Amino acid sequence: MTVYKIKSKSRSWDGEPIGILILDAAYPCVPGNVGNATTYDFPVRYKEVKGASIERLLNERDPKLLEPFLEGARELEAEGVGAITGACGFMALFQPQVAAAVSIPVFLSSLLQIPFVQMTLKPGQKIGVVSANAKVLTDEHFRNVGVDPHNTPMVVYGMEEQYEFNSSVLEEKGTLDSAKVEEELCGVVSRMRRENPEVAAIVLECSDLPPYAHAVHELTGLPVFDFTTMIRHVQNALVPKRYDRGYM
Repeated sequence: MTVYKIKSKSRSWDGEPIGILILDAAYPCVPGNVGNATTYDFPVRYKEVKGASIERLLNERDPKLLEPFLEGARELEAEGVGAITGACGFMALFQPQVAAAVSIPVFLSSLLQIPFVQMTLKPGQKIGVVSANAKVLTDEHFRNVGVDPHNTPMVVYGMEEQYEFNSSVLEEKGTLDSAKVEEELCGVVSRMRRENPEVAAIVLECSDLPPYAHAVHELTGLPVFDFTTMIRHVQNALVPKRYDRGYM
């Protein structure tokens, strides 16, 4: 018989190991997107960061957003999640502060995977990073996730000049042509590979790009890391599989 112990008397539910801080934005989150709960085969708990618009986080890098990020993280911890992840790579802006504010692991940006990926490459190979907007991705974002932007073998390309992605996600027009975004992403990756044939792994910064990771892999044959690879990694660490039966 298994005996379970209550974690908190302040809530009446359990079973959500992953908490996700999500932007205060409005556009279609298609399956595969971090913001679509059907992306996962395990339960997740969302927490919208009030006021954290695309404009304020990406373009303005508004330091006043720190407090609502901290508030959201503390609420998720109180609600019983085992780890907190983000839903925008630019949340790297607050990775150190949020991690210091709670007692559970924090993984706000898919860019956290870059040091891991770097250690798998041989000399001369590079990581190809695809960002929602490479023009506003700064050294600070990279440093906050443990990446030395000037000594890491990587190239950074952006989706900001792709019409469908820009108008659907960055400008929040209200609709999204998923097939067109996939085509645009593959075009950006093709150009990146053409200009940098030494790219041997790809990291997708943006939480809107995981639905198209399969297409990028089919196009390049390279490993593709994104928010979902990170979140599933964290989930597996929180809920390890028990191997008590099997073929020997």
